[in-house]
Amino acid sequence: MTDTTLVLTKLTTLREHVQRLERRRSSSMDEFRADVDRQDAFALSLMVALQQAADIALHIAADEGWGIASSYAESFELIARHGVIEPDLGRRMAGVASLRNRVAHGYGGVDFERIWRETPDGAAAMREFAAAVAAYIGKPPERR
Repeated sequence: MTDTTLVLTKLTTLREHVQRLERRRSSSMDEFRADVDRQDAFALSLMVALQQAADIALHIAADEGWGIASSYAESFELIARHGVIEPDLGRRMAGVASLRNRVAHGYGGVDFERIWRETPDGAAAMREFAAAVAAYIGKPPERR
């Protein structure tokens, strides 16, 4: 059975970091490019928010006995297959996971222009994810 207290705690952190991400996104790419401290803070909020989302997905999948995903992207697809989130949202969250991995692992250098461009859609996906998970854990266990 999914530990709702744990999930709610992670949802709170996820939402806080999505808000920080949105606040830290400059209105122009030039302004963002010129502020390395903002870039660092922005990248950290992206990583924390996505990490919380992935932890939630992995936790639900494991607790419900659906298996263990081999990647963050797969964790979102796994809970989508079981109706926690919509399949399209699962794909969108997998895309945010890819963006997070580029920051975390520095694949080919961090492309802050790409991150800046993709953040509005990624933030929207994470907000939808949080709402869907909250709705899921709000249902009685027998109706999940």
